[in-house]
Amino acid sequence: MPDTIVINSITQAHQLLGLEKPKHPLVNVTRKRDLKQVADFDETKIVTTYYQVMFKQVGCGKLTYGRNSYDYEEGTLMFTCPGQVVIFDYDTTFEESSEDVGGWILAFHPDLIRKSELANKMSQYSFFHYDVNEALHLSDEEKNTLEELLDKIVKEYSQNLDKHSQHLIISNIQLLLDYCSRFYDRQFYTRTNLNSDIVSRFERLLKTYYQTESALEMGVPTVNYAAKELHLSSNYLSDLLKKETGKTAQEHIHLFIIEKAKNSLLGTTHSISEIGYALGFEYPQHFSNLFKSKTGFSPREYRKVN
Repeated sequence: MPDTIVINSITQAHQLLGLEKPKHPLVNVTRKRDLKQVADFDETKIVTTYYQVMFKQVGCGKLTYGRNSYDYEEGTLMFTCPGQVVIFDYDTTFEESSEDVGGWILAFHPDLIRKSELANKMSQYSFFHYDVNEALHLSDEEKNTLEELLDKIVKEYSQNLDKHSQHLIISNIQLLLDYCSRFYDRQFYTRTNLNSDIVSRFERLLKTYYQTESALEMGVPTVNYAAKELHLSSNYLSDLLKKETGKTAQEHIHLFIIEKAKNSLLGTTHSISEIGYALGFEYPQHFSNLFKSKTGFSPREYRKVN
């Protein structure tokens, strides 16, 4: 078995897994009970060209999330997008510890939705770019809601296709993803203490970044840098901050920079260029443009009127 497998279609995935040819080439739901050869791919890197929503039913267990652990008894939902590398671990993805342990994979190709409203909305479902440790944990009621939509999707592509079939399949996929957005909101809100801790760590990170003069060497702090330091994906960090504070990670970084700039403009005699360089800007004009866009004044004007 090669170290990395690129799967270009749902049909190819079925061939590799020893499954029957899919009823629809662009969308499919696979149940855990149908996966017979999946253990052959243990620890293999897999790259697909389509979207996947993967559900694992868990009997009980412990989720390590950041620096905290949580016990849970429901199920875990994970998302992958085209081009994303997934390392398949059979023991933790679809373990066989109990007959009650179940799971499913909804796969749909970009070509299915390309001319639809859903194609334009996919960028709004930022959870497709979350890390595995940022998975969605479902209650039984939430799981049942998604199962009902899955059944409708399967029913549509399993019967004779007509002019309404594709629209109905896509509509149910979109509805399923909208419910996932709602469930993620619930998860953000129910983890208030953890989220507040991450917000505090993010703010401390920015302070430390400038106290250690990292900006002189590395430039303006980026969302990717902050997320990596906090062991989160950039999308999850931004979404978490947006839910907790009303501002994205990028907005927080800009506001932090503007406050430091204001302090330097009014509290020192440093030139505009010196202040910009100290904040990590390679070109003073970039600093001036950001400052004016956020305050309505150029740095020089702000210093003069205050």
